[in-house]
Amino acid sequence: MKTLKSNLKLLLLAILTLLVSIGLTSCDENPEVVTQDQILPESFGIEIPSSINSATINAGGKINGKTEDELAGDDIYGLLRVFIHVGDGSRRLVEDIIIAIRRFDIQNIEVITYQSDDDGRSKTMTVEKNVDFEGKTWSYQLTVVDSDSENDADGGKAMQVFWNNDPVEGIAILKPYNINRSEGDGQLNAMYRIDYNSAGNDIYDATMEVAISGLRTDRPQDDDFAMRKLRMFVGRTGDVVDVFGNSNHPRARLFPDSENPGFNWAFVASGDDSDNIGVAEVGLPPSALDSDNRSILLEDYSIRNVFTERILNAFPNIPQSGLDAFLVNTNPPGYFDKNGFLSAGASPGDSWNPLANRIQDLAPYNPLETTNLEIAFK
Repeated sequence: MKTLKSNLKLLLLAILTLLVSIGLTSCDENPEVVTQDQILPESFGIEIPSSINSATINAGGKINGKTEDELAGDDIYGLLRVFIHVGDGSRRLVEDIIIAIRRFDIQNIEVITYQSDDDGRSKTMTVEKNVDFEGKTWSYQLTVVDSDSENDADGGKAMQVFWNNDPVEGIAILKPYNINRSEGDGQLNAMYRIDYNSAGNDIYDATMEVAISGLRTDRPQDDDFAMRKLRMFVGRTGDVVDVFGNSNHPRARLFPDSENPGFNWAFVASGDDSDNIGVAEVGLPPSALDSDNRSILLEDYSIRNVFTERILNAFPNIPQSGLDAFLVNTNPPGYFDKNGFLSAGASPGDSWNPLANRIQDLAPYNPLETTNLEIAFK
């Protein structure tokens, strides 16, 4: 179990380095400061409460009564907050880029060249109007290309954004390697995509979908728990934010001699901004499992069931009392406050109960679809 904990923590630190902040500098000697109305949206996503969204596994949360013979709740449910944070980082990256681009009056240009503050390379930005993409007509398309890479197989494309205003809805596709060559930890093919609708749907006031693909898992330095892909939905209704999705770890195995490696970290969660509390449930279905059935993903392949099976395979003589004590913090669901994990299975108070009821209507994505996820530019 120590190997599992340490490897996952190293994985998450590596993935977070991809969430780079981008700054743009015009090649013009005296770039115009734009003060008129902008056609670029001011925001492009949904902020997720910190109760279920954190850059660290444990922000000081309590693990009530934990002993050395127990698997810490933060090692189970705390990891989920970091996976959600990785997805939320894609939203923040898009918004950072949009803020930087707002210095240009893109209403009055078609093509402009500038020099990136981050990698010092020349970038070309093209703005088009009334563009068709994925069966929909978008008012605007913005494309950023790494100028010296236009002859590469990917065309040097760094970013494409398709959007409509009033209400704001759109798609943003990013390739961090072409945005900033000075960072990325060798992740040459990593791709991010954000789908955002500020008008929401019949259930939510606003919706967002995040997808990440192309993360490397084939290098000697990549541990067996390295994340390959991530797919996540976010919906906001008032102060409540629902999140569900999957991250795929194709080489992951809980013990070195485990057979059939590869599983999804499948999750559902709900957080409340007003109280900054959250509730989540996690499963570990195989990467190749072709099912979107909630009971299969989160009950049959619950963390407790999967850990129990793998532990008994490795240690068949472990007493049931010892196994139950070790896995006490794997009982679903997990409960959080602003500091992190609070308890598993037992609600800390009445304020969490509505959220616990909400996640019963949420289900992760089909693991096989997440495993096969691909992101591409237009």
